[in-house]
Amino acid sequence: MKRIISVLVENKAGVLSRTAGLFARRGFNIESLAVGETEDRSVSRMTIVARGDERTLEQVEKQLNKQIDVIKVRMLPAETATRRELVLVKVNADQQNRGGIIDIASILNAKIVDLSHTTLTVELCDRPEKVDLLLEMLTPYGIAEVARTGMVALQKGSEAIQNI
Repeated sequence: MKRIISVLVENKAGVLSRTAGLFARRGFNIESLAVGETEDRSVSRMTIVARGDERTLEQVEKQLNKQIDVIKVRMLPAETATRRELVLVKVNADQQNRGGIIDIASILNAKIVDLSHTTLTVELCDRPEKVDLLLEMLTPYGIAEVARTGMVALQKGSEAIQNI
């Protein structure tokens, strides 16, 4: 089972390393990790996407809550979270296939952010499923490079993690 874990932490050196180490010690792979400051510069939000059984994920949540620098941990079900991911995709593009790549980008509301004689770079910021679809649709053209940010997520509605 894939889970989204939103963790508010003190914005200090070493917090990321200790948190990632907790996962490593349990033999648990992090599929995606995004970290950045919140509206309060002394607090950072870590959005961690991990896969595992319910029992293991509960143990990880408990271990995260025991960390000194952790302020709050919240499991976010995908259906009740606003999720976004950014991807940059450099695609091989010659005169014959350039139009097809541009059409795919247009249909998926992606942007062409760079072009050369031999490549196009496409940018998309959307749900992870739509990012996956873009990559699937561009694969036949020959993907030269991909840079993906990892997921960021917030609880939908007016409920904030700090108030829980």
